[in-house]
Amino acid sequence: MFMFLQTDVPEVPAGSGSLISLFLPFVLLAVLFYFMFWRPQQKQQKERKAMLDSLKKGDKIVTIGGIHGELTSLKEDYVTIKVADKVEMKLSRSGISHVVK
Repeated sequence: MFMFLQTDVPEVPAGSGSLISLFLPFVLLAVLFYFMFWRPQQKQQKERKAMLDSLKKGDKIVTIGGIHGELTSLKEDYVTIKVADKVEMKLSRSGISHVVK
């Protein structure tokens, strides 16, 4: 009894626009975390590795614990530092905080 007129309007799937808007905040959050946390941390690790690789005998260093000394010998995984006259300490390379210029 009722007759419907068919129009030539293409139908849009109901969920296609909402799917993109659902994942967009997660993608933006991942990009934000990358540029604010992961990238600077990787840069810092690269700089620290370069500093530890460039150590040489005679460099004045500060350990993570705050001890100041001068490098007297370097081995693969540890170094020996002179803290005072006739006082030397052996410590891990990773225990060096920075080189004093």
